[in-house]
Amino acid sequence: MLKGLEVNEVRFSGLNDEHRIDAECYRKSFLQFEKAICAKKYTTVGDVARFLIGPFGSAFDTANYIENGKYRYVRGQDVKPFVLKDDDCRYVPEADFNRLSKYALKENDVLVSVVGTLGNACIVEKKDLPAIFSCKSTVIRAEKINPFVLLAYLNCRYGRELLLRKEHGVIQKGLNLDDLKTLLIPVFDNDFQQKIASLVKSAHAKLSESKSLYSQAEDTLLCELGLKGWQPKNEAVSIKTFSDFEMSGRLDAEYYQSKYDELFEKLAHYNCKHLGDIVSVKKSVEPGSDSYKENGIPFIRVSDVNKYGIAETDLHLSAQEFNLKDLRPHKDTILFSKDGSIGIAYKCEKDLDAITSGALLHLSIKDTEVLPDYLTMVLNSIVVQLQAERDSNGAIIQHWKPDDIKRVIIPILPHETQNQIADCIQRSFALRSESKRILDEAKANVEGEIEK
Repeated sequence: MLKGLEVNEVRFSGLNDEHRIDAECYRKSFLQFEKAICAKKYTTVGDVARFLIGPFGSAFDTANYIENGKYRYVRGQDVKPFVLKDDDCRYVPEADFNRLSKYALKENDVLVSVVGTLGNACIVEKKDLPAIFSCKSTVIRAEKINPFVLLAYLNCRYGRELLLRKEHGVIQKGLNLDDLKTLLIPVFDNDFQQKIASLVKSAHAKLSESKSLYSQAEDTLLCELGLKGWQPKNEAVSIKTFSDFEMSGRLDAEYYQSKYDELFEKLAHYNCKHLGDIVSVKKSVEPGSDSYKENGIPFIRVSDVNKYGIAETDLHLSAQEFNLKDLRPHKDTILFSKDGSIGIAYKCEKDLDAITSGALLHLSIKDTEVLPDYLTMVLNSIVVQLQAERDSNGAIIQHWKPDDIKRVIIPILPHETQNQIADCIQRSFALRSESKRILDEAKANVEGEIEK
């Protein structure tokens, strides 16, 4: 009668501290992980650290965000596994930072996301400061444990799963302070802590070097195009003829801002081609949320992709229903977003056994004059981002028509310069991959120590 069902019998005395009786809290994996921790010398995170909760939304008006500044505002969505996201940052005026200074972050603070995407844990580095954080994450300040060891534990499957066991809420799930304080954690000896801390620090150093190389490639591109530090004049008036309207089919004033003219004037000094002449474009599928499964073929959405890589996804599609091998991205395929966050490009480093959202176009190089790494960087640069802004202006949800994308102007630099840029990018991605390998090693070491 119970064949195929997961059944666990728990005594009343064995209920967790919150005396929860919902079945999800007593999944077999949770009980196994808890048993493994309790079989060793253990304590709680509340006994080895202190906590700081971020200010509620009413304490800060998000309308005060500024694009660039000295004082960073760390949102819940910026907290990623092991590292704090450092692109698409938000900043606050000095007056707001000073007013909310009790929420200022310190070096080696461990941030945990407690609203939205739960359980992500990263560490604050010196480069991230000065900064304050939002109520969608909680700061853990390690006192009786190395913060890098705490970080590795929260990211390994034991720490992460036991923390997610404590999630509450239905529509919007969350974690509260007691959830973090009562989380079980093994007591690791000092030698082991030094080993794990050394691994995590080494991984972060390689990631920092990777970002430096990538920035070097970006600088090379912009310097060669005369766009390094370029600030368009953006005149208030732009005069156009009726033939301009006929050619574009657009009547909205935003499309004819002078900054776009300035960009095209600069590009006119270089050999340029339309994107459609450089790549072939393939569309993917949009199966709809009803097709999402817990297991099967990974389904990649725009939110899973950035210029550095593809995040692990929890969404899958049926292997029988979506066995579409011609839609699998291949090595050197450039995934390019046309909906939502438009204009994001990522070049696949290997063949992917995954299906992408219809919002991601597959671009395949057909012009041997252009290197895929070089084209990917151009697509992510201000050269294409401004063209994306122009074509999609005025939409509530941004959408970039494939026909407009094919007309995007791409500057073609000499092959020697393309090679120089591509070499920096490839070395950058190799270091990023090595950083991930070392972090995986750190997690595996923590899990192995628990399983001894």
